[in-house]
Amino acid sequence: MKPIWSWPHMPGVYTLAIGDDGGSFALRSPTDRKPLKVIASNGDGWDHVSVSRDDRCPDWAEMEHVKRLFFQDWEAAMQLHVAVANHISLHPHCLHMWRPQTELIPLPPSIMVA
Repeated sequence: MKPIWSWPHMPGVYTLAIGDDGGSFALRSPTDRKPLKVIASNGDGWDHVSVSRDDRCPDWAEMEHVKRLFFQDWEAAMQLHVAVANHISLHPHCLHMWRPQTELIPLPPSIMVA
């Protein structure tokens, strides 16, 4: 994940709150210029970014835009579909990206994700 000190200085990103291990931000969707709300954190061994809209879940272009803003180009981040028993939804239009800080995310062969 990009250093936390750089988050408030990203072009087009408005800082709403910032703390020792994260913050909340607002930016415009690259799809339709409507507001995106972002919460980013890097505590407990995980980098985490949540992205939400008021009217619908973020689309691929919006998630990719936020990924490029908050994560390094060389980093992989993942969206998880957890077991039903572990599913907790606090916002109906929110998606999350995760990256473990101490290990690499296993990736399929590149031919499978082309």
